[in-house]
Amino acid sequence: MAAAAAVIAPPEETPFTIGSIMAPLVAIIIGVFMVVLDSTAVNVAIPALVNNFHDPLLTLQWTVTGYTLAQAAAIPLAGWLSDRYGAKNLFLISVVLFTIGSALCATAQTSGMLIGFRVLQGLGGGFVLPVAMAYVYRLSPPEKVGAVMGIMGIPILFAPAIGPVLAGWLVQNASWRWLFLINVPIGIVGVTVGLRTLPRIGRQQVPVLDIPGMIFGPLAFAALCYGVSEGGASWTSVQTIGGLIVGVVALIIFAGVELRSRNPLLELKVFRSIHFSIAIVTQWIGQAALFGALFIVPLFLQQIRGFGAFDTGLTLLPQAAAAAFFMPISGVLYDKIGARPLVVLGLAITAIAGFILAGVGIHTSGKDMIGPLALYGAGMGLMFMPLNTHLISAAPRDLVTRVTALTNALQQVISSLTVAGLATFLTSRPDYHAAARMVAAATAQAAAHGKHVAAAARSASTALPDPVARLFALAFGDTFRLIAVIAVVGAAMGLLLIRIRATGAAEAHMAAI
Repeated sequence: MAAAAAVIAPPEETPFTIGSIMAPLVAIIIGVFMVVLDSTAVNVAIPALVNNFHDPLLTLQWTVTGYTLAQAAAIPLAGWLSDRYGAKNLFLISVVLFTIGSALCATAQTSGMLIGFRVLQGLGGGFVLPVAMAYVYRLSPPEKVGAVMGIMGIPILFAPAIGPVLAGWLVQNASWRWLFLINVPIGIVGVTVGLRTLPRIGRQQVPVLDIPGMIFGPLAFAALCYGVSEGGASWTSVQTIGGLIVGVVALIIFAGVELRSRNPLLELKVFRSIHFSIAIVTQWIGQAALFGALFIVPLFLQQIRGFGAFDTGLTLLPQAAAAAFFMPISGVLYDKIGARPLVVLGLAITAIAGFILAGVGIHTSGKDMIGPLALYGAGMGLMFMPLNTHLISAAPRDLVTRVTALTNALQQVISSLTVAGLATFLTSRPDYHAAARMVAAATAQAAAHGKHVAAAARSASTALPDPVARLFALAFGDTFRLIAVIAVVGAAMGLLLIRIRATGAAEAHMAAI
């Protein structure tokens, strides 16, 4: 009888390991890394593009703006398209579109062609991140989702820091075209691996096409991103006011349509959950602290310390390395203790780093930045992916693609708002104004002695006298202090997060909505 029992006993289930999904995870990471890397790398190449095409800076700036707006327009569609046509199909098509756009960008002969091809890149790239996050979440068993998401989060925080290093080296030693050509073999590898290893996740029933949502959603998020981006230069300009008005009106119409729709493009009803709302506001605050540092630190190094793009990227590497080190650790800890302690600790560390950076001055060196930047990366690594995982876990599994599309669309707006808001705060400081007046006076004086105005401006801004540089540094210190305060507010918000259990919690949690 014992032998018979042994024969009919069901085989033991093989325990889950990260290695069992490593192949599809690699395909997803390749796609995410390419897209995130490109978002920061091209900024460094803009001066080279101006020289190559002999067009004004305002025209070439649209290589970045067009890419960002295309992403903002594409992201809201990601959830519906993924449910309708399958996550694997959409992800691979997006990577192919991004790769083709990269190849075309490398062959552009005019600035207009480059801007158009960058829009194509952005459309493909806009789908990649929300689909990838939902894909990885569905690949993971509930009790290991934090560990797997932590691994996927590495390229999200590492790529923005490595982008300027790679771009600076390529622009100086090769050509700006290699910024795009390098994506082609990487994209081919990613698609090849994805075709062979990505599992097909069941499609959702989406019988009704939400046409109003597909019109007003992309319009709202693209217009808002454009409006707040232009606000960094002037909040009273026609572009800023027009973008914000169009964006707000489209967003109000979009919200009204989606809340009444039986099959909405984005699942806005999740905001009825107070816990989801607290979590996403905490995410916005944490993201403002993250992108605030990624924006302000390079500005300080280049404008006050005179670093080039390549040296600036090297200086930022400790932040990227610390984030990459702590990201998988935070994922494992998330599975054991939940998001709240990691978010609070991560943002507290970020705040400490911000207050240290507030002491920057004209003699601050790259070595002086290693400690606070490493702290900053550690804090972001501890906070970033656990909070994203917490948000996704707060939704039923059949709505994951809609929620990742929603959170990523809102993140685009928050990122643009952070950059514009901090730029406004920095340039509004009295110390900054005083220093700017000194630079303007020096420029006028040099021009009066027969020096070309543009050359005079460059001379006055790159060889700042100590009193002028010190005033600029004080303004940057105030801005770092503001970023630290933002992180403190985020840590306080993190105390309100609740732990979402691995099994069945999301469905039970959302049933009350």
